[in-house]
Amino acid sequence: MKKYDVTILTDSRFINPAYIDDNIRTVLLEDNFAKEALERKGLKVTRINWDNPDFDWTETRFAIFKTTWDYFDRFDEFSKWLEDTGRKTKFINPIETILWNIDKHYLLDLKTRGVKIPETIFIESGDIRTLSELINEAGWRDCILKPSVSGAARHTYKLSKDNLTEHEKIYKELISKESMMLQEFQYSVPIDGELTFVVFGGKFSHAILKKAKQGDFRVQDDFGGTVHDYQASKEEIKFAEGVVALCNPIPVYGRVDVILDNQKKLAVSELELIEPELWFRNKPVSADMYAEAVINEINKRDNI
Repeated sequence: MKKYDVTILTDSRFINPAYIDDNIRTVLLEDNFAKEALERKGLKVTRINWDNPDFDWTETRFAIFKTTWDYFDRFDEFSKWLEDTGRKTKFINPIETILWNIDKHYLLDLKTRGVKIPETIFIESGDIRTLSELINEAGWRDCILKPSVSGAARHTYKLSKDNLTEHEKIYKELISKESMMLQEFQYSVPIDGELTFVVFGGKFSHAILKKAKQGDFRVQDDFGGTVHDYQASKEEIKFAEGVVALCNPIPVYGRVDVILDNQKKLAVSELELIEPELWFRNKPVSADMYAEAVINEINKRDNI
């Protein structure tokens, strides 16, 4: 008998913090929603930072990613940990889903499956073309540059022909170490924001609207973005559930981030299946839907 049924994974900043600001308070609240919902299902639950060297991973049946929001800054270390720990316990979502979703090349897979995404070009590490050459080839007036593995808008820049020179140096440094992506800028985002659809076990739970602050294009609250409740339409729910249905296996939890593209069509900007913020605080009953999806997954995989 293992000590825990589920271990909730976070990062070390969110374990016994000496100082609690609004961001940390929100993380603790959201993680607690998850923990209490799982415990109401009768599970033995603990919460630990993923890189804790003293934790025995063989003592938990499953580990579930929740707020591991430093993994993209420590990608090599995280990748090794993922491989090592995957031999000692099972992950929710499963490891094949994590490995697929960790790199934004997955957007091309979605595109081949019929999902609309913004026009995107991936640039592999070591490419010697300049930003000017790449954007001239693409023929875009404005675009977004960001790493293929990233989060929280890490090294995300809005580019135009007027500011390419000032970004060439940082781009050259980045492309020497990691793959990057260019996306045609979607002009609705600063105006209409980005929609987030939370999905558990393939079924829609609730929606959030994220809006950038005046004069910015990034909707993350790190950059002054704001979060609003949102009533999703039947069309939007069908779109979000349809995207998740194309994943194999169907993720236990996920977040489909959607924008209106330059043709005013719904398009996926991100599919978050590793450690998405789920906004339980905006719809507390959704934590029980999350826990039910986790229980179903545990029962299914225990019977395999």
